[in-house]
Amino acid sequence: MVDLLISTLETLGYPVKLQGSMLPDEPYPNSFFTFWNDSADGDSYYSDQEGAIVWAYSVNFYSNDPLLTNSKLLEAKALLKAQGFIVGGAGYDVMSDEPTHTGRGITVLYRQKQ
Repeated sequence: MVDLLISTLETLGYPVKLQGSMLPDEPYPNSFFTFWNDSADGDSYYSDQEGAIVWAYSVNFYSNDPLLTNSKLLEAKALLKAQGFIVGGAGYDVMSDEPTHTGRGITVLYRQKQ
């Protein structure tokens, strides 16, 4: 599932990184996405059989351009929805370790039938 998430986000032309994977001395790109798999819970049980897995991801966009922080995240939302992800809302602010960057995030779900 993570491959579909990454490949969809990459179509926007920005780096996609696992949240927290940047080295302490690694410079931030001007703009980039991060993701984190929050859960992958079973769903739709029938006769003790798991019928689906619901994947939950946090997807964040960081940029040194505050206008991009909002607009690119909403573009990503539309692309993810077109790929079958469930994405609601307009996102939320996320903290940045760099004073030059702001961040916005969304919660992304995908129901994978077994």
